[in-house]
Amino acid sequence: MIPLADKELVVPPEPTGERDRFHRVALESPSAWRQVAARGDWIADALWPHWGPVLTQADVSHRRLAEVAAGYQGELWLWLMGERTWAHTASGLAGRVQRRAVPQPPAVPRP
Repeated sequence: MIPLADKELVVPPEPTGERDRFHRVALESPSAWRQVAARGDWIADALWPHWGPVLTQADVSHRRLAEVAAGYQGELWLWLMGERTWAHTASGLAGRVQRRAVPQPPAVPRP
């Protein structure tokens, strides 16, 4: 396993198809959007072809990427609504994935 911190997750091209599709979902049915956003699969599916090879080397699954993305749904919402650029959003998510995707060993209590 290669540590994820040693790898770079490059900002991929903007997934405009997903942006447009889920922008419509969010506007037409906020409750449906909340369900989709809570899973994170929608953006993980778009990012996996670009980040998957690096994440796989670091033992990070598609499911884990989706979980981390679900926790980033506020920023993803801002991107969908045109309040954030893709570069800003994707680079922020990349950093979050690098920090949170791989479980950290439990802290050893100090005596």
